[in-house]
Amino acid sequence: MLAVVGFTIVPRFLATREPPGAHPARRAAGDAVALYREHFHAARHERMFLASVAFFATFAAVRAITHLIRAGRGPFRDVVTRGGHIHHLVWGILLLLGVGYLWLIQVGTGGETGQAWASRLTALLFGVASALTLDEFALWLTFRDVYWEREGRLSIDAVVLFGSLLSIAMWGGPFLNDLIRLWGRLP
Repeated sequence: MLAVVGFTIVPRFLATREPPGAHPARRAAGDAVALYREHFHAARHERMFLASVAFFATFAAVRAITHLIRAGRGPFRDVVTRGGHIHHLVWGILLLLGVGYLWLIQVGTGGETGQAWASRLTALLFGVASALTLDEFALWLTFRDVYWEREGRLSIDAVVLFGSLLSIAMWGGPFLNDLIRLWGRLP
């Protein structure tokens, strides 16, 4: 999630402070901001793209962390205590409730002028919350911790289905293609 935020903020910061004959990599950052603005001038499309990126990045990170925990490695290796643990599904639900409430009171819906940051932030949080929740979708259905069992595959299916609805390829594809072409032209 921090990478997505950094990707949207850092190039904008660099683009506003560089002289016209700046280093090619810095010019590319400015060009990336221009491409981003070109492809995501509509708040709805930008929110869909940011939610998609946050969703898939969070899902990948959570799966990596859970594999490390199971293997007894990494910084989270001892999070499972004698009394059990709080499933990340809970944190996802709480985040979804928070984002839903903000959207109910029209914060971060993209309709307000000058509130683009709130729109971006709530979209990112929605993507994160959705991934945390759907990664344990099988727990919803079975009321048992089947994360590492065959029934845990239901969670993967739910992630694939929801991820296809967010659809980075549909909402962010043209921007990503142009960005790859831009980076391919760098010296």
